Amino acid sequence: MGKRVAVVLAGCGVYDGSEIHESSAVLVHLSREGAEAEVYAPDVEQMHVVDHLKGQPTQEKRSVLVESARIARGNIKDLAKLDVQRLDALIIPGGFGVAKNLSTWATQGKNCSICKEVEDVLRAFHAARKPIGLCCISPVLAAKIFPGCELTVGHDTECEKWPYAKTAESIKGLGCQHINSQVTDIHVDVHNRLVSTSAFMCSAPLHQIYDGIGKMVQEVVRLA
Repeated sequence: MGKRVAVVLAGCGVYDGSEIHESSAVLVHLSREGAEAEVYAPDVEQMHVVDHLKGQPTQEKRSVLVESARIARGNIKDLAKLDVQRLDALIIPGGFGVAKNLSTWATQGKNCSICKEVEDVLRAFHAARKPIGLCCISPVLAAKIFPGCELTVGHDTECEKWPYAKTAESIKGLGCQHINSQVTDIHVDVHNRLVSTSAFMCSAPLHQIYDGIGKMVQEVVRLA
């Protein structure tokens, strides 16, 4: 029987929700591994709504759960109803929604708070020794909750290829170990059963981001 993997989304769209390419890649690779994805999102209001054409916030109000349902093709559940005992692993794709809706990282950095439902789920999977996959910005959630853990968001030196490299310094500032990696690499924290990859933290061709996410998903399923 295939593994059951919870995929937690943060909305729909890179600037105010889950990154759509990353989310799709996670679901495709889970399917390829013969795993069953169960998609969840917290039933909360987005921090704000961004016009993705103009790159500017609007006056709209939207629900994280309702917007995430777009990616899940309507097959989604309220994160508050997740039962960790029924599931084998957890994966959280990236996108600014992770830093805006699942946490306050976008405005407070390492001093952020984590959405209660998200923190409860991460702690439950960690306590049950079930693997957790993280990509792009989502490793900061683990950095905040699990001091001393090992993670990667790519490189720690900012440049054109790595425009968000300062995130690595914030992870270090939380007492965690950041491992420099390439976009097609993953890092496995064996002790904490965390698997991370940089994805769109790197300005790389889409197929390389897709391949890195594939390695992350494959390792999460293997550990499960």
